[in-house]
Amino acid sequence: MTIKRFPFILLIAVSLIAVFALFRYWQGPRLPAYELQPASLIQNVVATGRVISTSRAQVGSEIAGIVTERRVKEGDRVKPGDVLIVLRADDLIAKEKEARAALDQLQFARRPQAKAALQQADSQFAQATREAKRRNELLALQSISREAYEQSKNSETNARAVAEQARLLVQSLAPGESEERILQERLAAAQAMLLKTVLRAEVSGTILTRNVEPGDLVQPVGKVLFEIARDGDTEILIPLDERNLGVLALGQEASCIADAYPSQPFAAKVNFIAPTIDPQRGTVDIRLKVDPVPDYLRQDMTVSVNILTGKADQALTLPNDALIDVRGTQADVLTIEGGRVKRVTITLGLRGLALSQVSSGLKAGDWVVLDVHAKEGERVRVSRQPLPLSQSASTTRKETPVKFN
Repeated sequence: MTIKRFPFILLIAVSLIAVFALFRYWQGPRLPAYELQPASLIQNVVATGRVISTSRAQVGSEIAGIVTERRVKEGDRVKPGDVLIVLRADDLIAKEKEARAALDQLQFARRPQAKAALQQADSQFAQATREAKRRNELLALQSISREAYEQSKNSETNARAVAEQARLLVQSLAPGESEERILQERLAAAQAMLLKTVLRAEVSGTILTRNVEPGDLVQPVGKVLFEIARDGDTEILIPLDERNLGVLALGQEASCIADAYPSQPFAAKVNFIAPTIDPQRGTVDIRLKVDPVPDYLRQDMTVSVNILTGKADQALTLPNDALIDVRGTQADVLTIEGGRVKRVTITLGLRGLALSQVSSGLKAGDWVVLDVHAKEGERVRVSRQPLPLSQSASTTRKETPVKFN
């Protein structure tokens, strides 16, 4: 009896398998799909930059000379008035002494001599005046000739001229007058030139570079002897691809890590976006302000930067692999409705390399087919796929590291 029933049981089993296979065929192939669910979404721009100071001072010499001393080196802190280098000043010292000697000569020799000459000229003029008066009286008595009288008048005139010249000389040599001012200016000029033989820092900051050593001949133009990073705000300069301009804004927060200190991150904020694009590299320069400034930061240090450009706490996200025909902020995706593939146009929000935010066109619980080659209208089955990133997803625009000269 059992043997007679076996063909019947086998037929039923084959029939069930066939029905199940037909049912599966009717349902369509199994395709990978992702179910939209709200999740936290953070959009970052990751790039590499370097530490810069807001201002740098370049120090050069105003005169030509031989360096006799160098007082500072790279990394030294300086403040206004600190000596950087000293130049040989033998000829300038001699000129300063010459100018001082000329001023001393005026005070102790020429001025007293001029006063004595004036007294003598005044005395001679008084004598000539008396003599002319006496001869005028004798002429009235006809005791002398008119020629003798005229000679006395001529002598008086000459004596008056000499006295006036002596008086003008005394006035010009008097304290505060033209002669003394000329000599004082000459001394001041010599002293000013002498001061230029000692190069001092004009600003507070850190010595970045030095291009001079004792024995070098420096010239008043051309060569930069020292470069000083002024004290003040510290910034990070980053050249970003211009495609990121749309997501950048002043005040955005950033997390920074110096390559030399990977375990000590520090915060910064975007405080400058260049108004122009570098046409050769297709980049835009941005600067981040660092406050407070870590002690270990150095000029031109390489820093990895992660700029927070967007954040959504409850965002519907889907993998970028599911997007079809992206058109700016719009794109098409393949969804599953009633077991069939349907093409839907959606609006995108935050975008990154892995994930994008769905602003409109879909809702939570909708299924998005990850196989963009699926045919619209065909029946399919779902093969649930996990989100490519964690639940707290991060969409990142990563920049190629830039080498700075």
